Amino acid sequence: MDANAFDPGTGMLFGSTRDGMLHIFHEDSPDKLSEVETVMTEFGAKTCRVDPKTHRVFLSTSDFSPPPNRTPKPGNFRVLVYGR
Repeated sequence: MDANAFDPGTGMLFGSTRDGMLHIFHEDSPDKLSEVETVMTEFGAKTCRVDPKTHRVFLSTSDFSPPPNRTPKPGNFRVLVYGR
């Protein structure tokens, strides 16, 4: 997990990874989480924030050089928005 965000209005917890996955869990109780789903995003989309008013999740990424280095290419940036 590279970043996580919690939406208190829905009880949803979001965890993002550099590999391009957004893991979504629901807080059933203070000591129990249930996995809801895993969403494929884009490589590098590891920074994650949630808007508690709209319940949308925002991730940032850019274009990257090919493996094995996978470094960000200069001059580009984009925000991915996920919601129901």
